[in-house]
Amino acid sequence: MFQAYGIPIYNADSEAKRLMLSDGGIRKGLIELLGEEVYRDSALNKPLLASYMFSSPEHVKEVNAIVHPRVKADFQAWLSSKPDYEIAGIESAILFEAGFQDSVDYIITVYAPEQLRLERAMKRDGATEQQVRERMAAQIGEEEKKQMSDFIIMNDGLSSLDSQITSILEILKTSKK
Repeated sequence: MFQAYGIPIYNADSEAKRLMLSDGGIRKGLIELLGEEVYRDSALNKPLLASYMFSSPEHVKEVNAIVHPRVKADFQAWLSSKPDYEIAGIESAILFEAGFQDSVDYIITVYAPEQLRLERAMKRDGATEQQVRERMAAQIGEEEKKQMSDFIIMNDGLSSLDSQITSILEILKTSKK
């Protein structure tokens, strides 16, 4: 929705997927960690990677240590290419876990009740409830995220997203951190 207001947004998830295929450092690191089979016909073997990552919190840390620094550097380069924009943003479901909170001036958390988040993720990803719950368990809790955020957008299907975003943009345009 911020893009509809003319604000460029870096989507960390899609850019990470792109970099996992195109960045030589990430490829090398993942192959060293998981073997050549982590890439199949130049595509990422997602089932293998997911199976590895969700089998242990330590495995998540290993993969993240390979991927996150490259995504962060890519974000910084992307941001540098936007000097004419007063406001630019990054969309990241794991902003805190990836250590990106130090790369931004303000943090906006989009919040929805747990059951609604669960249903949306199952529908979006074609995942089972257990798979989504495991992913959620690997992330920082919503209440903790809210406490570390400068702004909260309530995305419960009832509250007006447009008015919340408009209010936040008015504040951001008049203040500098």
